[in-house]
Amino acid sequence: QVQLVESGGGLVQAGGSLRLACTASRTIFSIKTMGWYRQAPGKQRELVAIISSGGSTIYADSVKGRFTISRDNTKNTVHLQMNSLKPEDSAVYYCTADYIADTYWGQGTQVTVSS
Repeated sequence: QVQLVESGGGLVQAGGSLRLACTASRTIFSIKTMGWYRQAPGKQRELVAIISSGGSTIYADSVKGRFTISRDNTKNTVHLQMNSLKPEDSAVYYCTADYIADTYWGQGTQVTVSS
Protein backbone atom coordinates (compact mmCIF):
# COMPACT_ATOMS: atom_id res chain seq x y z
CA GLN A 1 0.00 0.00 0.00
CA VAL A 2 0.91 3.66 -0.40
CA GLN A 3 -0.11 6.53 1.85
CA LEU A 4 -0.01 9.98 0.29
CA VAL A 5 0.07 13.26 2.18
CA GLU A 6 -0.48 16.55 0.37
CA SER A 7 0.60 19.97 1.54
CA GLY A 8 1.01 23.49 0.22
CA GLY A 9 -2.56 24.51 -0.50
CA GLY A 10 -4.01 27.81 0.60
CA LEU A 11 -5.51 31.13 -0.42
CA VAL A 12 -3.82 33.22 -3.10
CA GLN A 13 -4.79 36.14 -5.31
CA ALA A 14 -5.26 35.72 -9.03
CA GLY A 15 -1.91 35.80 -10.80
CA GLY A 16 -0.12 34.38 -7.79
CA SER A 17 1.68 31.08 -7.28
CA LEU A 18 1.48 28.05 -5.04
CA ARG A 19 3.59 24.92 -4.80
CA LEU A 20 1.91 21.71 -3.76
CA ALA A 21 3.81 18.73 -2.39
CA CYS A 22 2.79 15.09 -2.14
CA THR A 23 4.91 12.81 0.01
CA ALA A 24 4.55 9.04 -0.30
CA SER A 25 4.98 6.49 2.46
CA ARG A 26 7.27 4.37 0.32
CA THR A 27 9.99 4.94 -2.20
CA ILE A 28 8.51 6.34 -5.38
CA PHE A 29 11.10 4.55 -7.50
CA SER A 30 8.63 1.68 -7.55
CA ILE A 31 5.59 3.83 -8.32
CA LYS A 32 4.76 3.82 -12.02
CA THR A 33 2.82 7.06 -12.27
CA MET A 34 2.05 9.88 -9.86
CA GLY A 35 -0.13 12.84 -10.46
CA TRP A 36 -2.56 15.49 -9.41
CA TYR A 37 -6.29 15.74 -9.91
CA ARG A 38 -8.66 18.44 -8.74
CA GLN A 39 -12.33 18.77 -7.94
CA ALA A 40 -14.27 21.99 -7.66
CA PRO A 41 -17.69 22.17 -5.97
CA GLY A 42 -20.40 20.72 -8.19
CA LYS A 43 -17.90 19.48 -10.76
CA GLN A 44 -16.33 16.16 -11.59
CA ARG A 45 -12.80 15.35 -10.53
CA GLU A 46 -10.42 16.13 -13.38
CA LEU A 47 -6.84 15.41 -14.30
CA VAL A 48 -4.37 18.23 -13.75
CA ALA A 49 -1.00 16.62 -14.44
CA ILE A 50 0.73 13.26 -14.23
CA ILE A 51 4.36 12.18 -14.31
CA SER A 52 5.74 8.74 -15.04
CA SER A 53 8.64 7.01 -13.33
CA GLY A 54 10.72 7.98 -16.35
CA GLY A 55 9.79 11.64 -16.08
CA SER A 56 7.30 11.88 -18.91
CA THR A 57 4.51 14.34 -18.20
CA ILE A 58 0.94 15.00 -19.29
CA TYR A 59 -0.99 18.17 -18.53
CA ALA A 60 -4.58 19.24 -18.85
CA ASP A 61 -4.97 21.85 -21.58
CA SER A 62 -6.27 24.33 -19.02
CA VAL A 63 -2.98 24.34 -17.07
CA LYS A 64 -0.37 23.93 -19.82
CA GLY A 65 2.28 26.61 -19.60
CA ARG A 66 1.25 27.57 -16.06
CA PHE A 67 1.70 24.39 -13.99
CA THR A 68 4.74 22.14 -13.72
CA ILE A 69 4.81 18.69 -12.18
CA SER A 70 8.07 17.19 -10.95
CA ARG A 71 9.22 14.29 -8.82
CA ASP A 72 12.05 14.00 -6.34
CA ASN A 73 12.79 10.31 -5.95
CA THR A 74 15.26 10.94 -3.12
CA LYS A 75 12.49 12.50 -1.00
CA ASN A 76 9.59 10.34 -2.21
CA THR A 77 7.85 13.56 -3.17
CA VAL A 78 6.00 14.93 -6.16
CA HIS A 79 5.51 18.66 -6.57
CA LEU A 80 3.04 20.74 -8.53
CA GLN A 81 4.26 24.28 -9.17
CA MET A 82 1.27 26.45 -10.03
CA ASN A 83 1.87 29.88 -11.53
CA SER A 84 -0.44 32.55 -12.95
CA LEU A 85 -3.30 31.13 -10.93
CA LYS A 86 -6.86 31.91 -11.93
CA PRO A 87 -10.08 31.80 -9.90
CA GLU A 88 -11.15 28.79 -11.97
CA ASP A 89 -8.17 26.88 -10.56
CA SER A 90 -9.88 26.89 -7.16
CA ALA A 91 -10.53 23.30 -6.08
CA VAL A 92 -9.44 20.53 -3.80
CA TYR A 93 -6.27 19.06 -5.27
CA TYR A 94 -5.62 15.34 -4.83
CA CYS A 95 -2.38 13.45 -5.25
CA THR A 96 -2.50 10.00 -6.85
CA ALA A 97 -0.11 7.11 -7.23
CA ASP A 98 -0.39 4.05 -9.45
CA TYR A 99 1.37 1.23 -7.63
CA ILE A 100 1.18 -2.34 -8.92
CA ALA A 101 -2.51 -2.84 -9.73
CA ASP A 102 -4.02 -0.13 -7.56
CA THR A 103 -4.47 3.62 -7.59
CA TYR A 104 -4.01 5.41 -4.30
CA TRP A 105 -5.32 8.86 -3.37
CA GLY A 106 -4.36 11.44 -0.80
CA GLN A 107 -6.85 13.32 1.36
CA GLY A 108 -6.62 16.47 -0.72
CA THR A 109 -5.51 20.04 -0.15
CA GLN A 110 -7.66 23.10 -0.77
CA VAL A 111 -6.53 25.75 -3.25
CA THR A 112 -8.53 28.97 -3.37
CA VAL A 113 -7.75 31.72 -5.86
CA SER A 114 -9.43 35.05 -5.24
CA SER A 115 -10.20 37.49 -8.05
